[in-house]
Amino acid sequence: MADALLDLADFILERNLAAEIVAPGAHMPTVDAAAAAMGVAPEQIFKSILFQAGDGRCVLVVACGNERVDPARVEAATGLAGLKLAKPGVVLAVTGYPAGGTPPIGHREVFPVVMDTRVAAQQWGYAGGGRPELLVKIRSADIVRLTGAGIAEVTSK
Repeated sequence: MADALLDLADFILERNLAAEIVAPGAHMPTVDAAAAAMGVAPEQIFKSILFQAGDGRCVLVVACGNERVDPARVEAATGLAGLKLAKPGVVLAVTGYPAGGTPPIGHREVFPVVMDTRVAAQQWGYAGGGRPELLVKIRSADIVRLTGAGIAEVTSK
């Protein structure tokens, strides 16, 4: 069933990944709330944002904390045009995870992934853990290795 949630824990186990799913037990509607729950700076929270191009193709952007992703920079990095935030139904169908809990790895479909240079500069961080109440502690290098992510400056100052 296309709507069925994927299981990030299974993906991590199958690949013997040095990643850890954590349940902070706190409501984390924002990067600041997630950072506070984990006792880290907002820059160590990696958000995974799915964009959809005018032709329907998708790209996932992994960016730090409160940095603002610039769709024009993502378009320049990927060659995709007319990027807009993907609607929640598209996020679930394409990634296998709900918006707000989307991890940077282990997706249902294969699509380009772009990692912002600020994420790539960090050894590890906390990203979406597959559900809004979960996070996954993961190394930046593992995200690149597993997704083939390109690295580009895609946030605006």
